[in-house]
Amino acid sequence: MKKNLKKLPIGISTFSKIIDQDYLYIDKTKEAYELITHYQYAFLSRPRRFGKSLFIDTLQEIFEGNKKLFEGLYIDDKWDFDDKYPVIKINWGGELRTPSMVKNRLEDTLLYNQKRLGIICDKTEQFDSCFEELIRKAYEKYQKPVVILIDEYDKPILDNLDHMEVAKANREILKSLYVIMKDNDRYIKFAFLTGVSKFTKASIFSGLNNLKDISMLPKYGNVCGYTQNDIETTILPYLEGVDLKKLKEWYNGYNFLKDKIYNPFDILLFIDADFLFDNYWFNTGTPSFLIKLFKSNDYNLAKFENLRVGKELIESFDIENISLETVMFQSGYLTIKEQILRRNRIQYLLTFPNLETKMSFNNYLLNYFVKKPIDKIPVQNDLVDLLEVANLDAVEQTIKSLFASIAYNNFTKNDIEEYEGFYASVIYAYFVGAGFDKVLAEDVTNDGRIDLSVFIDDYIYIFEFKVDKKGALEQIKSKEYFNKYLSSGKEIYIVGVEFDSNSRNVVGYDWERV
Repeated sequence: MKKNLKKLPIGISTFSKIIDQDYLYIDKTKEAYELITHYQYAFLSRPRRFGKSLFIDTLQEIFEGNKKLFEGLYIDDKWDFDDKYPVIKINWGGELRTPSMVKNRLEDTLLYNQKRLGIICDKTEQFDSCFEELIRKAYEKYQKPVVILIDEYDKPILDNLDHMEVAKANREILKSLYVIMKDNDRYIKFAFLTGVSKFTKASIFSGLNNLKDISMLPKYGNVCGYTQNDIETTILPYLEGVDLKKLKEWYNGYNFLKDKIYNPFDILLFIDADFLFDNYWFNTGTPSFLIKLFKSNDYNLAKFENLRVGKELIESFDIENISLETVMFQSGYLTIKEQILRRNRIQYLLTFPNLETKMSFNNYLLNYFVKKPIDKIPVQNDLVDLLEVANLDAVEQTIKSLFASIAYNNFTKNDIEEYEGFYASVIYAYFVGAGFDKVLAEDVTNDGRIDLSVFIDDYIYIFEFKVDKKGALEQIKSKEYFNKYLSSGKEIYIVGVEFDSNSRNVVGYDWERV
């Protein structure tokens, strides 16, 4: 790191430490100012590792009147820092795998807030009563309405979606806590909650009807994350010699209806690792319940590249009715590619945000598909080596080896081997995870959709899949799927692959050069 550059705030979400110890900070106080001057109760949903905790901490410093920290920032001359408020802060960090762990965490947090505010609660045996007493006593002591900041409000539920009874029990604990805010509105100046998911108001915030969800408001689209302008200005000195186009392909792409943004965690670790392109954000932990949702339905993984959904699908959900698409969007594995307005209805076209997420998620699923995850690496390498030289005869055996490694007993559906989406998902995942130049699923032509188009160097491969049916190659030829690429100047190969649901492997394989 150059001597004149500020330190990188890797893993630091304490605003005062970043400012006082001269760490790099991207100014988000404009969004903070807009938020606290327009709403009393607000909620923000963003994927993990996006800077939500830092934003919460920034709000705390603003309300506590620590003006010196904000010198030179947007809010510096706009907010009256002499007007200070007592702040109650709840953070749901740590392991929360049982209701008792949730209650213990809450008791510790409320005790910490009592000590920090110089208040002693009498009703400590019940957390909801203690929370209410804390709010009222803080109001009485400081003669000011309180500010309530809750980080990761949904973590006790999300951590247990693979154990639904625990998730439901934790939901009831949270519900009984959050309802206290509604009953004590007269004592509250401002309340702000962050999380990954958006559960319906009825299921969590019963009666808190004035809670404003800012998650998809364009003016707050950049409240977390780095913009392209941040990369090309403030962060540019840290990226000397980096191919910014490649950086954008790998890490940019999250869209919350304003600018496309980067996950800060990716950029900071990329710089710290001397510009090694790797899966930094993804490798910090992917929820196991995604696999549970995926394996319980007839999902075609390839269709997530261009998935059209209604507005209601990405906005909120109940734990009794969870869709994979909703969870993947809210947790950051899918993002908005395009907003579509049609007959007064809003729809969204979802896709993978960037190369990191696309490759990593597919590899993550493959590690679940195969009996020995390490076995998929040589198979992927074989695919790359063979398609780099158009050795399509050998590709047949590679695909057979691939499906021979599938652990079918991992799936709850007995007929998973019968639907084409499963085979398309596996092959798509292998190609994407192997790092080909471009892999397109459901590639649209003027006479249908190509199951899979794969691009590498000077070659284009067009794949069609059939299960318990013949004529995969003939379909490509009859519909002339290859026409859209004839002017590309690249060699085009068409490949028909036919599967048998009994043997669960390839029984027909033909290819031709166009």
